[in-house]
Amino acid sequence: MHVNPKDAAKAAKDKLEGLLDVTVPGVPGPAPATVEEPTTPKPPLPPKPDQGAPATGATGARTGAPPTARAQQSAYLTNSTGTRLRDTDHSLKAGSRGPTLLQDHHLREKITHFDHERIPERVVHARGAGAHGVFEGYGTAESVSMAGLFAKGKQTPVFTRFSTVLGSRGSADTVRDTRGFATKFYTDEGNWDLVANNIPVFFIQDGIKFPDVIHAGKPHPDREIPQAQSAHDTFWDFVSLHTEAQHHTMWNMSDRGIPRSYRMMEGFGVHTFRCINAEGATSLVKFHWKPKLGVHSLTWEEAQMVGGIDPDFHRRDLYDAIEAGAHPEWELGIQVFPDEPDQMFAAIDLLDPTKIVPEEIAPVQPIGKLTLNANPTNFFAEVEQVAFHVGHLVPGIDVTDDPLLQTRLFSYVDTQLSRLGGPNYNQIPVNRPHVPTNDMFRDGFHQHAVHSGVAPYKPNSLDGGCPFAAGADLSDEETRAFVEAAVKVSEATKVRANPASYDDHYSQVRQFWLSMTPVKKEHIIRAYTFELGKCYEQAVKERQLQSLANIDPVLCQEVATGLGLPAPEPTVPLEDLEPSPALSQVKGPFPPDGRMVGIVVDPDGDLSGVDALRRTIHGAGMVPLVFGPHGGTIEGMPVQRTFATGRSVEVDVLLLAGAPKPAPDALTNRDAKAGAPGSPALDPRVALLVQECHRHAKVIGAWGEGVTALGGAGVAADDAGIVTGDSPADVFAGVSEQMAFHRVWDRFPTAV
Repeated sequence: MHVNPKDAAKAAKDKLEGLLDVTVPGVPGPAPATVEEPTTPKPPLPPKPDQGAPATGATGARTGAPPTARAQQSAYLTNSTGTRLRDTDHSLKAGSRGPTLLQDHHLREKITHFDHERIPERVVHARGAGAHGVFEGYGTAESVSMAGLFAKGKQTPVFTRFSTVLGSRGSADTVRDTRGFATKFYTDEGNWDLVANNIPVFFIQDGIKFPDVIHAGKPHPDREIPQAQSAHDTFWDFVSLHTEAQHHTMWNMSDRGIPRSYRMMEGFGVHTFRCINAEGATSLVKFHWKPKLGVHSLTWEEAQMVGGIDPDFHRRDLYDAIEAGAHPEWELGIQVFPDEPDQMFAAIDLLDPTKIVPEEIAPVQPIGKLTLNANPTNFFAEVEQVAFHVGHLVPGIDVTDDPLLQTRLFSYVDTQLSRLGGPNYNQIPVNRPHVPTNDMFRDGFHQHAVHSGVAPYKPNSLDGGCPFAAGADLSDEETRAFVEAAVKVSEATKVRANPASYDDHYSQVRQFWLSMTPVKKEHIIRAYTFELGKCYEQAVKERQLQSLANIDPVLCQEVATGLGLPAPEPTVPLEDLEPSPALSQVKGPFPPDGRMVGIVVDPDGDLSGVDALRRTIHGAGMVPLVFGPHGGTIEGMPVQRTFATGRSVEVDVLLLAGAPKPAPDALTNRDAKAGAPGSPALDPRVALLVQECHRHAKVIGAWGEGVTALGGAGVAADDAGIVTGDSPADVFAGVSEQMAFHRVWDRFPTAV
């Protein structure tokens, strides 16, 4: 009987879709594509379930549009003014082989818009990813701040953008760098922007140095290399000359500089802010984001591998987790300090952005929870055009005299004027407030609002006196306005200088080092050795070694040995501050949400219990990835990664359900990974997968023939973090217990 190939293909596709009950995120559109080009006009498809439409118009009014609305409305192709078009594949020519005509208005509109699609990328934080979400207040901050978003049960929409600092938009996600963690709260009292980093201190104490530190960290201006790296002369020249940068540098050289995921990253407001309660009393606070999943990092080798295998690793992880329903969560907490005239606490200057206040002496008090639950509908419109500003404040939150913060209050507005083409950047949908606005601003580039009235000034009578000033009663939530804290400014002489309390550049850096576990100290030593080893100038290396000597003699000696240089003696007394457990990442247990679990299967082996295991993993909020010798399905289970396409850096834990023999494509000239050493009876790509997971201190589970695969890869079944058993369920139970601590650091001894 003759079978129509199209019918057969459709039947196979339907069968495959029926098997994909355990979904893996990454589907590109809201509906499956057809092989043939669709020709019947249909309206635009709705967004995917994890996307939505803007809720407000250009002036903050609710649009009333359903979340499924698209910016595109017509089933037919039109120009920008709505005129339908018959053809967008051929320009208007003087004959089929003649020159293109200048009168082709559609061609000119299309090309002109294309030519202007790009806007200047951010000078810093150019490489980023963002998502929508909601913040829920706990009610525990009301005694400190009258900001309405902190009220118990109050839910506030947010948009959060994560980013690297040094690299361009096209750089890799997993470079060693500081990460931005900026959140825009669309509160009932206006927008509040908490512009944070994943490191609680900054390189400099005064904002006037900001162009200098960024120029030093950026690629060298003569060759425009290296990209997105601090491992070069100009960076280390700057930080070794400005020793106030040593604290931030130590954090960057720790594993904090290479996060496992944005979902597993702390955030810090860096500066000290001033909060005001409804009675007008003030407190000084520092803001902290604490991730539900714990603070975890990549290993250095993983970061380098991922940079080539998947430069979008962090971006993909964030969006896939949201799409899969593993919504990232953080608690917002505050450290609260008395608002004393000297603005000090425990002999720590609260206005010095290169200092922390250890959590052991000022605990972080949770005040709310952030959940990211919706991906952007359009990356450019939202992630690229979102404009943050530390001066976007609401009643109850104010700034302090931190000289770095003071400079940022000017710089952020100035930046948006250049990037977003004028003063109306807050009318872009992602920046719009969710409350009515009446700012009396007019005109300017990209004015989207059609303002009515004739009197954009105050006082006026021609517009009925509108807009009116808000009330001064701080306790009246309906009418109160933003108020600057009535802080007394002491009489002083104008100077270009820092206070004496800013002079200690080493004691807190030493505290960070002393708070690290031995394995984390090993990683810091390796990072400094690698970065300084990339420097050309000997003087830069020697100068930075002097700073390391002023932090810790062991750190200095180990790095000096790697550089082939003598270790200098310290030039300052070495203080032994108490270690701060809060600075260590080695904690737990943490929930498994969104973890990637690789399962190696052998089509010729025993696969009983594997499908049930996949469902168990998925039901626990994790993502199972089946690794097989070929694509398609194996006993009804879809294969997400083949031995040729998969790599260890894609998974957090590895399970071995078999010991597959070399597949037909296990040829070194076809797949270089096929040259990995191992047993000739085991596919060399599987051996490499096991060896890399073992080397990166990941938990590995095996049962049945999977235990044989361990031996074929040269991994001992009784090594730390290796779980074996008689059934998939038993092994996964043991694996789950250990993976809650992220990695098995005691697998390898340390020399420190």
